[in-house]
Amino acid sequence: MDIVVERRGAIEALGFHRPARRNAITRDMYAALAERITAAEADESVRVILFHGLPDVFTSGNDIEDFMQHAPTGLDAPVFRFLTAVSEAKKPLVAAVTGPAVGIGTTLLLHCEMVFAGDNARFAMPFTQLGLVPEFASSYLLPLVAGYQRAAELLLLGETFDAAKAYEAGFVTRVVPAAEALEAAWQAATRIAALPPKSILLTKSLLKASRRDIVRSTLGAEAEHFHAMLAEPAARAALAAFLARRKA
Repeated sequence: MDIVVERRGAIEALGFHRPARRNAITRDMYAALAERITAAEADESVRVILFHGLPDVFTSGNDIEDFMQHAPTGLDAPVFRFLTAVSEAKKPLVAAVTGPAVGIGTTLLLHCEMVFAGDNARFAMPFTQLGLVPEFASSYLLPLVAGYQRAAELLLLGETFDAAKAYEAGFVTRVVPAAEALEAAWQAATRIAALPPKSILLTKSLLKASRRDIVRSTLGAEAEHFHAMLAEPAARAALAAFLARRKA
């Protein structure tokens, strides 16, 4: 399975597991993730959702070939169901990141309450390099946590950066040795799950309240621009070059 599910007590872990393609995310994977998150949100026995990848890669982002073959055309597309499920999640989200976290692998983290990065983690949001625009409300959330200039550097240049820089940017809770990242995330999730659930849910709701409507509107605006930019010559050329390199 490309998405593995593990349950420990009140914690449900969702793991990217597609090693042959560096955990690149397909339409079917987005659908499975959206379904699992929605089910976990409805299950009172689940108190925390944890995301992780493999020891050497979190996710390389969208599977470009799959994405081009099944480009999302409406808000009911699996990728948008996933974006909505994560951004609207009422329960705490925790992530363990080891290895590359590209594109949505980085922007996902902006919606998590706690992120534990291994010292081998590498982050990138290469949207401009592909002739596209940011997604997952990152054009709003990243400046909010990192400050405008730092966010502008990361989003405009789209270059790869390490865990220390991600920590400085404010979306990584702690940098730990790579071998300890997943366990650190499990331990944090366990501590959260042990606390009174109503207090946790209300606290997260209060933390998110001031940005909830802006996140929704930003998701919509980014999706509109993203879809339009896919037809631009620069994006078509960049994506074609990426696919050619992969086939070579």
